[in-house]
Amino acid sequence: MKSNSIYRIATLLVALAIVTPAFAKPFTKTISFLQNAKVGKASLQAGEYQLSIDGNKATIQKGKNTLAETEGRWEERDAKSEYTSILVGENGQVREVRFAGQKRVFVFSE
Repeated sequence: MKSNSIYRIATLLVALAIVTPAFAKPFTKTISFLQNAKVGKASLQAGEYQLSIDGNKATIQKGKNTLAETEGRWEERDAKSEYTSILVGENGQVREVRFAGQKRVFVFSE
């Protein structure tokens, strides 16, 4: 009887672990480019955009139009960022986005 209860609890925990990521909301933030930049293969003009990160997939939108989609990963830093900022490489390629008050940053693959 006791092992039957343990089996049921274990099954319930496994089911919750599988279902929980399906209900996770994407991380969404408004970001501003002060200069032209590239995200993935897309070139973006300076301006304000909506960044949505769902797992390891980042999407850049302006209004309802999707302008760029690319892959990346979350990384932890030692200290929290004081403000939201975008790190752009020499060629204009966005390398990472840092978010105000968070230790984690999103690093783009491309």
